[in-house]
Amino acid sequence: MIGSSKPWYAELTRYHWFVLIVTTLGWMFDTMDQQLFTMARVPAMKELLAPSPGVEPSPETVGYHGGLATSIFLLGWATGGLGFGVLGDRIGRAKTMLWTILIYSLCTGLSALSVGFWDFVFYRFLTGLGVGGEFAVGVSLVAEVMPDRARPYALGMLQALSAVGNITAALISMGLGYAESSGGLESLHGFSGEPIHAWRLMFVVGTVPALLALFIFKRLKEPERWTAVAGEGAAAHLGSYAGLFGDPRWRRNAIVGMCMAFSGVVGLWGIGFFSVDLFRQVFGDQFRAAGVPAGEIAGKVSFWISMTLILQNIGGFLGIWAYSRITPHIGRKPAFAIAFVLAMLSTAMVFGTMTERSQIFWMIPIMGFCQLALFGGYAIYFPELFPTRLRSTGTSFCYNVGRFVAAIGPYTFGYLTSTVFAHQAEPMRYAGVAMCSIFLLGLVVLPFAPETRGQPLPE
Repeated sequence: MIGSSKPWYAELTRYHWFVLIVTTLGWMFDTMDQQLFTMARVPAMKELLAPSPGVEPSPETVGYHGGLATSIFLLGWATGGLGFGVLGDRIGRAKTMLWTILIYSLCTGLSALSVGFWDFVFYRFLTGLGVGGEFAVGVSLVAEVMPDRARPYALGMLQALSAVGNITAALISMGLGYAESSGGLESLHGFSGEPIHAWRLMFVVGTVPALLALFIFKRLKEPERWTAVAGEGAAAHLGSYAGLFGDPRWRRNAIVGMCMAFSGVVGLWGIGFFSVDLFRQVFGDQFRAAGVPAGEIAGKVSFWISMTLILQNIGGFLGIWAYSRITPHIGRKPAFAIAFVLAMLSTAMVFGTMTERSQIFWMIPIMGFCQLALFGGYAIYFPELFPTRLRSTGTSFCYNVGRFVAAIGPYTFGYLTSTVFAHQAEPMRYAGVAMCSIFLLGLVVLPFAPETRGQPLPE
């Protein structure tokens, strides 16, 4: 079938499409939650850390605590990924996906009720538990249900459409930011009588995916591959880290995959998504220089930040789509090598040279294309490294243990910005360029990775 002239999707049945749509929606809402946090991080820090009403904390304080909040979110993500990855192998992919969606949806809503920094990061940690668990069970489910030839394309589509979740978050932020700057939210007040700001409403919207869980519960079945293994009396070996590390083959795949994921996760969450804060600074300076009234600047900056993220994720969608199209022809490892190099160069270009608002229309799509192409690779490659009894566990280990270590990325970025390069005129630029070297780690471990192109899932 590898040489078939039919398109890959011609092999899919109605149920194949149902599984792909449901898992794509689950992951799309998951990424929407991630991006809502990115959009809300600075406004939330300014309100929750304000020394007194109407007085903003210093940029250094906002930057440091924003990095700390992101690190705690990533720790929750990694913790949930490891725990739910094991459950995905032990109790089933569909059941576990249901729980992850409920957790990240409801705890996102709790974030809107925050009254201080520490309860905010506690809610974000809980949200991270669900966010981290959804990926491994989702890609394992799709990988096991799809025909072998369609598998890389379907997984690439799942990951590419996650960019729609990011774009949705940007549009939500854009709309709520405009409403706030134009006075449309003045009539809304919280329990304390204080006005409700846009960042809180973003998290309220993040509760909507809980409705998807009800849809999943009624119709989604466990993959036949998993039910066959679970029915062989091998339940004791399902989702076992002892089993993952007791076999040299799976142990090697897990360690190599973890290092590859660490490189991309730090690159995206420790550098790429912090580009939002750089743009916020650039846009604010430009509007002040143009004489825009102070009361209008926040709304205009919010609009352009949203526009930037939309462009970044349009580029990301195309990058993941390109990876899924290229890797069946040239192999997983060559595609990864190209993506790591391009991610490093494009990110350094943005942090090192972007000074004008007009540059976002070409720089940002390029950076999004290159950075997020890696994540298309992870979705396709990691399920191919492990057998059915360990697929969710192994995939989650690669993606989430790397995230444990990657949690130092946002903290390091904040530390470099506020301390090491604080004497520079624009410390965020220096910090971003310095951290781009993390993409080299992916290249270093790539020779140790197995090539899985054209091979069936291992058993």
